[in-house]
Amino acid sequence: MTAPTASSPSGSTGAGASVTPTVTGPSAPALSARGVTLAYEKTVVFEGLDLEIDEGRITTLIGANGSGKSTLLKAFGRLLAPDAGSVELRGRPVKSMATREVARQLAILPQKPLTPSATTVRDLVSRGRHPHQSLLRPWTPADAAVIDEALAATGLSELGDREAGSLSGGQLQRAWIALVMAQQAPIILLDEPTTFLDLSHQLDVLGLVRSINRQRGATVVMVLHDLTLAGRYSDRLVVVGGGRVIADGTPWEVLTPAVLREAFDLEALVIPDPSSGTPLIVPVDPDAMGRAAEAE
Repeated sequence: MTAPTASSPSGSTGAGASVTPTVTGPSAPALSARGVTLAYEKTVVFEGLDLEIDEGRITTLIGANGSGKSTLLKAFGRLLAPDAGSVELRGRPVKSMATREVARQLAILPQKPLTPSATTVRDLVSRGRHPHQSLLRPWTPADAAVIDEALAATGLSELGDREAGSLSGGQLQRAWIALVMAQQAPIILLDEPTTFLDLSHQLDVLGLVRSINRQRGATVVMVLHDLTLAGRYSDRLVVVGGGRVIADGTPWEVLTPAVLREAFDLEALVIPDPSSGTPLIVPVDPDAMGRAAEAE
């Protein structure tokens, strides 16, 4: 697993990093899937998929259960090898890159990371520095400073000596994000980072993700289930389903009644969120509509 050891639309076909990004060409995307075929448990999920992820934006993958969102994220994170085609990291085939080199450029936080037993929060976060260590470069005071910064940014400075397993769900998720921050990878992949969190902690975590993107210039690719939150915290949405990209663009371009009907079999109204101005999804209650029609 690559660490946790971890606006305008962009077409689907078409900075706290401690290392200088490797870029092939003047406009190489952060990540690319080129003619990619992905299968999970012998079931083909995508065939011949082309998708590019632009630098410096928050791109969120959405789709119905089983649509392949997490499968695609794993392929981008080199956790799943394509059956055909190529996944590229800044213009280079990721399969040809050394693991440590990938980990310096890309961090991935899986949906259910396994928290090591008897590990303090600080020790957990310090694992984000592993890609930067070697026999020629042991632990330095600069690494400790990065850990302190990550703990402070996630509001965990006072909990550094606590056992990670004793944290609440929201605190633990922030600890994992602190690990990703300590890794200082310019590209971050997050698989359902708000799973099992109450709404308050979901907003807290997504606000932190947006802060990492805005303040550090990190490229973020997320998988989210909540469509309204996806619309609020993303620059770009990519809707997948049926082995293809159904829609790709800004939240207002993507979250339309027609797309929701096709991708989620959901009848819904899409209105401006009074708080953020982003799309708010309001599912239609067919029984209520029937009662209203009868009342007329």
